[in-house]
Amino acid sequence: MSRRVAWIHPDEAKAGRAIGVPLNEDALDVLRRRLGRHPEYVFAYQGQPVARCSTRAWKQAVARAGIEPGFRWHDLRHTWASWHVQNGTPLQELMELGGWASYEMVLRYAHLAADHLRGAASRIDGTFLTHKQKPQLVRLS
Repeated sequence: MSRRVAWIHPDEAKAGRAIGVPLNEDALDVLRRRLGRHPEYVFAYQGQPVARCSTRAWKQAVARAGIEPGFRWHDLRHTWASWHVQNGTPLQELMELGGWASYEMVLRYAHLAADHLRGAASRIDGTFLTHKQKPQLVRLS
């Protein structure tokens, strides 16, 4: 917690390599509230580590929240990535944050990041009119 990084060990990662996940203040706050509840694990239920997420309790929580029944735990990763892109996180940084092995994997979120292109689009403001209209000569006396 002092380094503000959580580590996914290689044997726990889909790609088989370690992933360092920087923790923001919200994540650190959750971890601080969990301190002391279990001697070893952050998330435990009835003294046992939470090993599975798609349980009856998960499904009931999804229903109480009014979310469609097919919503999976893994869908939270996509929500997290979407929020990042919508708030301006560059795709290269998102790729590193999420531990994706290729840039192509994060391109699925690119459509959510159109705001950053506004400056590029405005670079040609007036170009059409400049080429369509003849410039007027102004006489200086």
